[in-house]
Amino acid sequence: MDDQKPKAAPLAYENESFLNSPDGRLLRIISEYQEPLARFRREQIQDTVVFFGSARFHGRDLAQQRLAELERRGVVASEAERKRAIASVDTARYYEDARRLAYMLTQWSTQIPARRHRFVVTTGGGPGIMEAANLGAHEAKGKSIGLNIHLPFEQYPNPYITPSLNFEFHYFFMRKFWFAYLAKALVIFPGGFGTMDELFEILTLAQTQKLAKKILVLIYGSEYWNKVVNFQAFVDAGTVSAEDLDLVQIMDSPEAGFEFLREGLTRYHLGPQPKRTGETMPEIAKTNP
Repeated sequence: MDDQKPKAAPLAYENESFLNSPDGRLLRIISEYQEPLARFRREQIQDTVVFFGSARFHGRDLAQQRLAELERRGVVASEAERKRAIASVDTARYYEDARRLAYMLTQWSTQIPARRHRFVVTTGGGPGIMEAANLGAHEAKGKSIGLNIHLPFEQYPNPYITPSLNFEFHYFFMRKFWFAYLAKALVIFPGGFGTMDELFEILTLAQTQKLAKKILVLIYGSEYWNKVVNFQAFVDAGTVSAEDLDLVQIMDSPEAGFEFLREGLTRYHLGPQPKRTGETMPEIAKTNP
């Protein structure tokens, strides 16, 4: 007779093979809601301003340095490389403008007397416009959030995110939930498919009145956006109402963008708030100073 005691089975919540299996998916999804919520509460984050834009833009110094390196190489550099480098110098203005706007917004928001941090700069956590906005907030000595996503091609978080507010998501929809749920404003810089996706998702939620708050939508860079999206064509075709275009404002300078955000955030979110009805909100989004 074998007197050896049987080995204890692992606790369900410590069973990695279960947690990583299809049967554990619900727990993984809940974790991507509850763990960020706990951190936002701990860090006293009340609401956010979310910056979106291309991950491919560089700051002015880096863009000019890369162009200079190509020019030193002379004929070794291909025409396509030269065109990309020249374009990178041109689009660097968007990086610098996002950095400046985030700086101004953070400098203002950190002076608001409140029990929780208001209008915290939030990005997708990666390079480009995301890095620029986190950098601007960092230079203003404020907190900023990075909601990164785990991708097959690795996207590393930029170094300017507040370490305690650096998140990594597996599920796109949970990441998008946290982009939208705490946001009081959305700032859309020139970008690609992901930027377009976030812009139109928020506009759809605002148009259909599925947001229990007023959200400001600032589109930055008329030169780019007027070529990419013809908003008036929606109205002309009868697919949206003329008043739906009032959901967005297009700006071309950090100063104008900041004044739009400061005025709107003050009007809609720093004055007396109407009593909420309907869905019960988590405490993090429910309490106003």
